[in-house]
Amino acid sequence: MINLPPEPSETSPASPAPDRAPAEPDIEALILLLRRKQGTWMDWGKACLQLQKAGYSPQQIFEATGFEPVQQNQIVVAAQVYLSMLKVGVSDAVRARFERTGSDTLYEFRVLSQGDRAAVAELVVQKGVDSEGARDLVRAVKEYSRLAAPPEKFPQAPGDAVAYFCWNLARQQADLQARSRLIAQGLKFASSDSARQQLEHLLTDFGVARVQQAPRLPFYRLETESEVPRVIPVAGRLPLSRAHLQAVPILQEEEPFGIVKFSGIGAWVPVPGWQVILAAEDPVALITDSDQLPNVPEGPSESVLVILDRAQRQWDEFSYFVVDQEGHLDIQWFDVPPAKPILGRVVLIMRPKRVLDEDFNKELWQLEE
Repeated sequence: MINLPPEPSETSPASPAPDRAPAEPDIEALILLLRRKQGTWMDWGKACLQLQKAGYSPQQIFEATGFEPVQQNQIVVAAQVYLSMLKVGVSDAVRARFERTGSDTLYEFRVLSQGDRAAVAELVVQKGVDSEGARDLVRAVKEYSRLAAPPEKFPQAPGDAVAYFCWNLARQQADLQARSRLIAQGLKFASSDSARQQLEHLLTDFGVARVQQAPRLPFYRLETESEVPRVIPVAGRLPLSRAHLQAVPILQEEEPFGIVKFSGIGAWVPVPGWQVILAAEDPVALITDSDQLPNVPEGPSESVLVILDRAQRQWDEFSYFVVDQEGHLDIQWFDVPPAKPILGRVVLIMRPKRVLDEDFNKELWQLEE
C-alpha cells in the first residue's frame, strides 16, 4: 500500500515540508489524480505509466487508487497507441472520438503499425464501429498486411482489407445466411469499386471455394509439476571458495513461464526436455499473446512461449515460420515458398501450466491418499 499524507483542507492550503524530496509531491499528485479520476483516460494512462516508472507495482497502484492492474495496462497501452497515431496524423473527428473515451478500442490497435493504426481509427470513426467490431477490423488488417502483395481486386486498405477478409470467408461458406451476412459486412467497408464488384459477384455465384487451410499451430500445455523444471544458477565446478558461492545472485522467476533475468544481458526460461526441443539445433524463445498468432486458436487469450529453431530455414507447407515483417519479427504460414528470407521454423508453442490450486501440489500427504 502506498502511504499518503492527509489531503489538505479546502480552507487552509498545505505548505510543502522543507525536508520533502522534490519528486514526492509529483507522486502524490499522480495518485490523487487517479484516485479522484480527474482529467481524461489519457491523463490516467500517463499517470499510471509514470508511477510504474517510479517503481510502483500495478498492485500498489491499485491499492492506492482503485485502478485494477488490467485497467492500468489497457489505458497505458492505449495512450501509447494514441500518441503514435498523432505522430502520423489523424483527422479532427478521430481526435474528438478518442480524446475522452475509447481506450478499449485503441488497445486493440496495439498490434498494428503506426500508419495502420491511424487508418483503422479513421475507419472506426467513419463507420461507427465499437470496440468489439474494432477487434475484427484489426484482425482483418493484420492478416491483409501478411499477404505477399495486396490482392489486385482489393487494393485500398484498410477498407478493402476488411472487405477482402469478408469476401474470403464468404466464398467458403455453404450456409447462405452466414454467406449473406459476410457479404453485407464486406460491402459496408469496401473502399474500391473492384472490391464491391467481387463481393456482389458472390450474391449470384453460390459455389463454395475450397481453400487450402493453414495447418494447426503446434500448441502444447504444461500439465504436471514434473514437467516444470526449475532454473538454478550455477556457481561453477568444485573446488570453489566462499566468495564464489556468495557471488551467485538471487534469481526471481517471472510467471507464467518462470523466466529468470539477471544483471547482465540476456534471460533464461525453463522448458521441459521434450523430444522436439532436444532436436532443435539453435532454439530461441519468443513471448507473445495467443490472440496475436496467425490462425488464432479458440478460447481466451493468454501468454504463450514460441520456440523457434533458427537452424531450420527451409520452407515446407506444414510449418509456421518467423520472418522479418517491416522490421519486426512475425510468425507466418506460407502455401508457397516466400520471397522474404526465413529466420527460423516454429517447432513448439507452449501454453503456461494450468494448476487450480498451487498449495495443493505442495501437500505431499494429499498426494499419498
